[in-house]
Amino acid sequence: MLIGSGADAPAAGDIIKDVTEADFMTEVVEKSMEVPVIVDFWAPWCGPCKTLGPALEAEVTKAKGRVVMAKVNVDENQMIASQLRVQSIPTVFAFYKGQPVDAFQGALSQSELKKFIEKLTALSGDDGGLGEALEAAEAMLAEGAFDDAAETFEAIAGEEEENAEAWGGWVRALLAGGRADDAAATLEKVPAAIANAGPVEAARAQLQLARQSESAGPLDELRGKVEADPTDQQSRFDYATALYAAGNTEEAVDQLLESFRRDREWNDGAAKAQLITIFDALKATDPIAQKGRRRMSSLIFA
Repeated sequence: MLIGSGADAPAAGDIIKDVTEADFMTEVVEKSMEVPVIVDFWAPWCGPCKTLGPALEAEVTKAKGRVVMAKVNVDENQMIASQLRVQSIPTVFAFYKGQPVDAFQGALSQSELKKFIEKLTALSGDDGGLGEALEAAEAMLAEGAFDDAAETFEAIAGEEEENAEAWGGWVRALLAGGRADDAAATLEKVPAAIANAGPVEAARAQLQLARQSESAGPLDELRGKVEADPTDQQSRFDYATALYAAGNTEEAVDQLLESFRRDREWNDGAAKAQLITIFDALKATDPIAQKGRRRMSSLIFA
């Protein structure tokens, strides 16, 4: 499987450790050069520590190695506690790049602990391997391994529910594999918080175009109609749809731009709407999208 599991998953002993004065420098200061380290100062007789410790350990475990935790018994390691001026327990410090970057005293709620850890993972810029997994899924998609790409994107979305790149990629992979109905069903499950995010909108545009392509007419016949009557807007629109379905995106854009040039308001601005759908389906850096947007803008403001 993927992120945070299998051979690549950090062992529990690597994430949460009992640390003493003898290995504090190694397990906290030096380790924090690689990943944020949370240091929990506690004692066996401390009631609140018995609540905070397990709750903090649970959240650290969920982070799957993006942060680690060092547990320091103050009764046995008084010098460290004194150096960090620990006045009462529980006290929690966060170290990153060799320095304390955050701290709190007393017990926090589970939601507050989650936010505390999220701040640390954001500080380190570590996404727990999700970025690498997304790149791998995109590579699978580019190589034509559509089912594998879809499964990988789905797994990422399972790890991080509001990852718009994962949801968008999942839909695109399903579409590329000819599974339009599954793609539509997946779009219905996208969390509301990211429903209008760029990658999701792009996938939605691709689904719309795929549905249109299912009923696209024969290219040669439609080309003949347009050549016979250049003013036939419906035939030109249908020809553009067929071109896109055949993979001729740039020529489809050219035909829609010509339709827009001839009559912007035809069929309630259908040519412009279709152009925007195609541009949305393409990456923002795609040269066809960039050139097409410039040409459409020049027509609008001419």
